[in-house]
Amino acid sequence: MSIEIVIADYQNPAQGNDLLMLLDGYAQDPMGGGEALPPAVKASLLAELTRLPHAFTVLAYVDNKPAGLINCFLGFSTFAAKPLVNIHDVVVSASFRGLGLSQKMMAKVEQVAREKGCCKMTLEVLEGNEIAKGSYRKFGFSGYELDPQMGKAVFWQKKLS
Repeated sequence: MSIEIVIADYQNPAQGNDLLMLLDGYAQDPMGGGEALPPAVKASLLAELTRLPHAFTVLAYVDNKPAGLINCFLGFSTFAAKPLVNIHDVVVSASFRGLGLSQKMMAKVEQVAREKGCCKMTLEVLEGNEIAKGSYRKFGFSGYELDPQMGKAVFWQKKLS
């Protein structure tokens, strides 16, 4: 079995198709919301990612088959005055789970983060996603807090239509 971890080229048609297939599979999973990506998103995502110089995607291939992805975006830490990497999506297709792909992909993300002089990597995870939380802890992630008396940070959103 061969495992390859690469930085996606959004303009490479094969890698673009792999990214869309993997992300759509994740979207349809209960941990991704349980619904397929809308056709308009599928049609525009690669072009939009190409336009974002602060976006990058790590793809995992097992025996040349698309098996996983991590979508990342550079942000900025005002407290450190340095860039950071926010991990936005982590996907390992069901048939490839148990191969350590998330750890291998995270290592590639960390390599890119270090090359870009980032001070940290961030992500959000659903409270009930114990498998993902275990994987993230294994890689060194933990809950974020400035003062234990104030508690851990909580990820919130406000959707804009």
